[in-house]
Amino acid sequence: MEKIKVGLIGFGTVGTGVVKILQKNSKLIEKRMGAQIVLKRVADVDVKTDRGVKLKRGVLTTRASEVINDPEIDIVMELVGGFEPAKTFILQSIRNRKHIVTANKALLALHGDEIFRAAHRFGVDVNFEASVGGGIPLIRSIKEGLVANRIQSLFGILNGTSNYILTKMTNEGRSFKEVLKEAQEKGFAEADPTYDIEGIDAAHKLAILMRLAFGTSIQFKEIFIGGISEITPLDIEFSREFGYRIKLLAITKIDDGKIEARVHPTMIPESHLLSTVEGVFNAIYIKGDATGPTLFYGQGAGQMPTGSAVVSDLVELGRNLIVKAQGRRVPPLSFQPQLIEKIPLKKMEDVVMPFYMRFSAIDQPGVLSKISGILGKNGISIVSVIQKGRQVNGAVPVVMMTHEAREESVHKALKEINRLHAILGKTMVIRVENELE
Repeated sequence: MEKIKVGLIGFGTVGTGVVKILQKNSKLIEKRMGAQIVLKRVADVDVKTDRGVKLKRGVLTTRASEVINDPEIDIVMELVGGFEPAKTFILQSIRNRKHIVTANKALLALHGDEIFRAAHRFGVDVNFEASVGGGIPLIRSIKEGLVANRIQSLFGILNGTSNYILTKMTNEGRSFKEVLKEAQEKGFAEADPTYDIEGIDAAHKLAILMRLAFGTSIQFKEIFIGGISEITPLDIEFSREFGYRIKLLAITKIDDGKIEARVHPTMIPESHLLSTVEGVFNAIYIKGDATGPTLFYGQGAGQMPTGSAVVSDLVELGRNLIVKAQGRRVPPLSFQPQLIEKIPLKKMEDVVMPFYMRFSAIDQPGVLSKISGILGKNGISIVSVIQKGRQVNGAVPVVMMTHEAREESVHKALKEINRLHAILGKTMVIRVENELE
């Protein structure tokens, strides 16, 4: 039986999961791909910690160069994470004409263009199924399963930590800070949770998905990003009264020849499938012009789900090597490199959608009419209003749901409203998606 020799750089949580799967399911993998995957080298700065798996003598090393420069290794798995030295390891491996498997969404989101250009130049592949959605077979589905479709829109719950926090806040009425602390204690959130709770992690993943969906190079800095740290139980309570649930949603769609690209807390109808996704699970809702809506759901992180995605990439590359394919069977970014084009990005201020607004107002006559007057002056019409009599921090909450309005108009109106003497504190605004298609 033919042998495909591979190397691993980064023997942490995911790397350990990969080794466990390769050892446990080796016979099954051999039956499915018609060859044997041989883990020849594993490099990590820590070679003493017991990971619960046994490696043959001589496999483990502290030097990544022993993986990168080994002429017998066909595929290099980069599971170090971060930007450096991961980027250097990948580019050196590509120059040595080794195929790459990575789970590094941040690196691909910010430096993907450089990496994919190098891969094209040296005639190797870069596979990254594990970078988005953990164990969900999402990237391969977009590249191959939906290849006949024009992708019209994509809505994703792409960060398990923020979804866990919002789920707990919704189901138990607890505060953001309280649930975040619990998530950290349970290992669902990092000691520094900024990337998760401020939408940065989800935006990294969205940048990758947009390239696959639309065949265009989107820069990470062009994506509008907002987080969940200001969401309160009060907002969740009011959203439920309107028939919505709040999710941190990654959104991209084609609108009049321009692409929308945004990550922010979003109110979605309780009747929509995405609203039922709870805990640390991920879900991605994609609409193609031929298929209509499709939903991908599963564990978006974790040792074994992510390890499974890495091994699936190994098998795909191994199959290509077995058939002695000239070049690649499927382009890494779904589109042929020379046909990737620049599609204009729609400015966030031009995006149109309904809005939820919660004002903290002094309980006195005329406040509501002043607010509605300013909104009307800016072309924003109101669908419904909820005004509670009870005070919260000395103010009465006034909640409005608007018809569709331009983001720019909303900002202009709120700037004027927040200057009113009767308005106490910053107005809470949550964007609404009624038709996730």
